[in-house]
Amino acid sequence: MEAQAMATVKEALAALYHHPDDSIRTAADRWLQEFQHTLDAWQVADSLLHDERSNLETLIFCSQTLRSKVQRDFEELPSGAFRSLQDSLYALLKKFNKGPAKVRTQICIAIAALAVHVPVEDWGAGGIVNWLSDEMKAHPEFIPGFLELLIVLPQEISSYKIAARPERRRQVESDLCTSANVAISLLTACMAIDQLKEQVLEGFSSWLRFCHGISASELASHPLVHMALSSLNSDQFLEAAVNVTSELIHATVSYGSGTTAEQLPLIQILVPRIMGLNELLKDPSKDEEDVKAIARLYADMGESYVDLIAAGSDDSIQIVNALLEVTSHQEFDICSMTFNFWHRLKRNLIRRESYVSYGSEVLIEAERNRRLLIFRPKFESLVSLVSSRVEYPEDYHTFSEEDCRDFRHVRYAVSDVLLDATDVLGGDSTLKVLSTKLAQAYGSCNTKQNSKWQPVEAALFCIQAIAKSVSLEEREILPQVMSLLPCLPHNEQLLQTVCSTVGSFSKWIDAAPAESSILPPLVDILNKGMSTSEDTAAAASVAFKYICEDCRRKFAGSLDGLFQIYHIAISGVGGYKVSSEDSLHLVEALSVVITTLPPESARTALELICQPVINPLQELIQQGDQILQQIPARQLTVHIDRLSSIFSNVKHPAVVAEAVNRYWPILKTIFDQRAWDTRTMESVCRSCKFAVRTCGRAMGMTIGAMLEEIQTLYQQHKQSCFLYLSSEVIKIFGSDPSCADYLTNLIQILFNHTVQLLRTIQDFTARPDIADDCYLLASRCIRYCPNLFVPTEMFQRLVDCAMAGITIQHREACKSILSFLSDVFDLPNSSDGGNYREFINTIVLQRGATITRIMIAALTGALPSGRLEEVSYVLLSLSRAFGENMLNWARESINLIPPQALTDAERLRFLNIISDAASGSSLHTITDRFGEISDVCRRNKTVQDLVQSALRPHDLTFTVVPQQLS
Repeated sequence: MEAQAMATVKEALAALYHHPDDSIRTAADRWLQEFQHTLDAWQVADSLLHDERSNLETLIFCSQTLRSKVQRDFEELPSGAFRSLQDSLYALLKKFNKGPAKVRTQICIAIAALAVHVPVEDWGAGGIVNWLSDEMKAHPEFIPGFLELLIVLPQEISSYKIAARPERRRQVESDLCTSANVAISLLTACMAIDQLKEQVLEGFSSWLRFCHGISASELASHPLVHMALSSLNSDQFLEAAVNVTSELIHATVSYGSGTTAEQLPLIQILVPRIMGLNELLKDPSKDEEDVKAIARLYADMGESYVDLIAAGSDDSIQIVNALLEVTSHQEFDICSMTFNFWHRLKRNLIRRESYVSYGSEVLIEAERNRRLLIFRPKFESLVSLVSSRVEYPEDYHTFSEEDCRDFRHVRYAVSDVLLDATDVLGGDSTLKVLSTKLAQAYGSCNTKQNSKWQPVEAALFCIQAIAKSVSLEEREILPQVMSLLPCLPHNEQLLQTVCSTVGSFSKWIDAAPAESSILPPLVDILNKGMSTSEDTAAAASVAFKYICEDCRRKFAGSLDGLFQIYHIAISGVGGYKVSSEDSLHLVEALSVVITTLPPESARTALELICQPVINPLQELIQQGDQILQQIPARQLTVHIDRLSSIFSNVKHPAVVAEAVNRYWPILKTIFDQRAWDTRTMESVCRSCKFAVRTCGRAMGMTIGAMLEEIQTLYQQHKQSCFLYLSSEVIKIFGSDPSCADYLTNLIQILFNHTVQLLRTIQDFTARPDIADDCYLLASRCIRYCPNLFVPTEMFQRLVDCAMAGITIQHREACKSILSFLSDVFDLPNSSDGGNYREFINTIVLQRGATITRIMIAALTGALPSGRLEEVSYVLLSLSRAFGENMLNWARESINLIPPQALTDAERLRFLNIISDAASGSSLHTITDRFGEISDVCRRNKTVQDLVQSALRPHDLTFTVVPQQLS
């Protein structure tokens, strides 16, 4: 049987790597993956690894298989199998001592995983590290393989690929800390072997985080430390030496490492050696990867010692100067390594917590000002250095999509650094530095010899990036910048940034003195932007929106000009290149200006802004029902979305309500003729939602007609957006007694139809949008009109329906269902919820055992671990509302979980968490504790399947027979 299985594995591997048919290769890959999950994989992989005839492909696959089996499936083996597995892996480690390296590494990882699973004593006195020490002394010929195991061991301990319990992980980490001295001694002994030097450095960096028992003064004089620091000047060992040095830096500032004074002996060794590498950064002959390694070391030093650096000593300034050197490097990947340092330094300099040791406010302020004064020139240099990073290169027009994405990333990163600088220098001072760059660039650009626009654009980009930090009272630089904008060449990229700059400073433009007449030429620029290209039109449209939002009162007397711009953009004639998506910015721009008008003027203006939107819809409707049903959704939604923007942004409830009432027949026709079309219905419902939100009770009879329409159409076409629109109606009108009859009828009809659609988990999975919006609506009903909902039979049916859908994998639908359940459990304890306690108790007491079983299944694997907080909150709410009952339900469910998955101690801990939840523990604490139990039950697929098979979350009829803990 085993021989046949071995032959089949070899055949599958041959097919995977060498068969010309893709379908055969795919089938072979699928079979091999399934094979790795079988019990037979243990023996077959082990035998093939020991077989001298196995080729490299077989060895690699089998070593990976054995490694993954040890990591995740160790519990499949009988209790006495450890010794034979250890012996086999040890023999394989010696066999592959000299390679292949990929196979040896997998064997080492497997042995490390085995060490996580079994207690120290199974390895003999002192655990795996002492065992390894004995073997290295007894068999020095196998030292390369043993050394790799020593390197891998601390790296793999924290791997969540290993199916170990949390308390076991903590114990292994403690054991490694105890064994660290032995490991360091082994590495020290291997220093003398030149060909092992790189491995020794790798091992030292791996073990450093476990060296809690070695003091900083001991490390400062340790030969391994001196070897690492001396290797920083070696091309051959630089990368490994940098890794060690970084770990040493981290060790001096890690949690529990002691005070700075205690770490000084090591810090005083590290910093001068690192600072001595400064010249290598400038060495053009240095390999780029080596320069990156050194730059990373400087960045690590800066970030780790930022508290010391922020004190502003002479030595600190030398470090800052070195980091400025790194920031000035021409390669952005290297330059950007320092960005987090500058952010952390900024934060340290400005936050009050950095100065609390100075006592009084006077001393705190004095020290803060002293430090800011010291670092001011450094941040000014930083601004100058990074501002040139955002220049468009000469070959930008050849950029691929990925190149464009990378360039945008560079700009975002530089913008963040500039904002950090404004926190230290102030926005106005930063602007002054950038304006100098702009003036220089414009001076160069404006000559016959040089017409480069890129430096001008880069300076402007940086200026608009800090716009929010510049004071509205700034009168020295910005007036000059604004007067310069109309004079700049109309290159497309430059014009795009000019438009963005206008929009970014909209609040400053509004605050500028009226006599400066700054606005008209800027509007002309935006007009130019809208007619140049789609990209400039997009920037100009957004800027126009900001200008209208912030300068709306200045536009109140210029409506004719605004309407002209609006009509040209919306109509698509007249030379503008504004896309339909960007036209929404112009709709919003004009809408906010209309908001500033008195009601009568607003009424007229609203009609004017709606005409270019409504007229095309009327024309389409007049072509007849058949045409209306056949046209692409886009021809309707482009206009309806504009109507949504108008209803959302014109803040005149009565005026908008009149418009809604006037245009309702058009919307109703679209509802009736396109109810089958999800895209159109979502657009119309969004428009109605904003109308309801803006108008509220001013909508009058139109709201009744709207509700009647959606409840009729929902039964026919099952569009989830009807539910979402209804939830908005409930939010606005739920507490209005005059709407009670309308709303009661609405929710009864909608929910009655929905629960018929959602009977099983398969139904929920097939209709996640319906589930999401249904339970969003149900939660809104609990919050805004519980009197119309909770006492009804429909409420009970929705709870039953929710139980069927708790384990839906769709994130938003799942969250809506869980939120509904927690709202149900929380309601009786809310300020006005006492009236509903009897209804809730009646429903939940009948279903509590089943709900608890499903929720525990969700916690232990039926839902992704990303839902942990939501699931924990439902269990917390249920515990607080039903106390002892909940504890009994939980006990019954937890007792279903097999002992292979949870020990008796873990069951008791699980129950204690639920008991503490009922007693008032915080959600954060409960979630963390539930997280550990969840990890135990998900530690591998076998255990997770066992737990889910026992809890049966999809079986609503399954009843638990109460058991006692054994």
